Amino acid sequence: MAMPTALDLSVDAAALTAQLVDVPSVSLAEKPLADLVEGALRAIPHLRVDRDGDAVVARTGLARAERVVLAGHLDTVPIAGNLPSRLDADGLLWGCGTTDMKAGVAVQLRLAATLPAPNRDLTFVFYDAEEIAAEHNGLGRLVDRHPDWLAGDFAVLLEPTAGRVDGGCQGTLRVRVQTSGRRAHSARSWLGDNAIHKAAPILARLAAYRPRRVEIDGLVYPEGLNAVLIEGGHAGNVIPDTCAVTVNYRFSPDQSEAEALDRVREVFDGFEVVLTDSAPGALPGLSHPAAAAFLDAIGTPPAAKEAWTDVARFSALGIPAVNYGPGDPTLAHTREENVAVAAVLDAEDKLRRWLTA
Repeated sequence: MAMPTALDLSVDAAALTAQLVDVPSVSLAEKPLADLVEGALRAIPHLRVDRDGDAVVARTGLARAERVVLAGHLDTVPIAGNLPSRLDADGLLWGCGTTDMKAGVAVQLRLAATLPAPNRDLTFVFYDAEEIAAEHNGLGRLVDRHPDWLAGDFAVLLEPTAGRVDGGCQGTLRVRVQTSGRRAHSARSWLGDNAIHKAAPILARLAAYRPRRVEIDGLVYPEGLNAVLIEGGHAGNVIPDTCAVTVNYRFSPDQSEAEALDRVREVFDGFEVVLTDSAPGALPGLSHPAAAAFLDAIGTPPAAKEAWTDVARFSALGIPAVNYGPGDPTLAHTREENVAVAAVLDAEDKLRRWLTA
């Protein structure tokens, strides 16, 4: 497969998506694509371009009253025999990253190239390693090292949302709920104390838990508390002396991480609860004037984001943020990943009208 040696930003966003997809960029191997993105942006005279690792940031400097940040990640999950891209007769572009999220990145690049005088100042963020552990996340690195590069009044993360606006995001945390017992030979089980058996009340409490549905700014965020892993046991003839149930709590953005952890500890009162990882949610931010104008331009009712996304990183900086992008999110990470050309062009058109009206 011959990869592009340069990006042609004069084509429409769907054709540009195909160019991006044909440059493999699995997490931690984004450099070739980041190089192409940086080169294309540096050729645009109305932008200032900065780079940190494989994250590229481009900004206008028009002294507008408001600045909007448009962000998207360059990396994909591992390729599943779905490169190079192909366009079928039904107007579907197939290939790894078409939906998640090179279509959104293509829209960003088209706007960067063709809006020299938008009605708001614009910051375009292209970052690395979103699809893997948070410690590698390029946007997180920019927040730590260069928060000034990300300054703005409103942000749009162009993750796939099937063309609707998803406000804010859930928070997420994981804990290990642990039990202990006494190890023994299974032939003399009465000499031991089975730690796996003692995990039964943990599962019972999970089964009995009724998750909240929390309304914020007219959007309803459903919570979830679920066992995602059980570990315990040593061998087929040993009574286990340890067991741990890993529980994932997806919580509404009206709670802080500390409040969410307190709620989980209440559910498992009497058990040892160890926090293993946590990330805050993000409030919808739809009351901001820029958000209202954005919703008018998109023209569809907003919904709550039923997942965690990097909008939380903008929210932590005090920047209201929403998710909006072309592509069906249920196709992300699948071998059958594809995006409709019409959806990509529609997203480009709606964002352009918002930024020029």
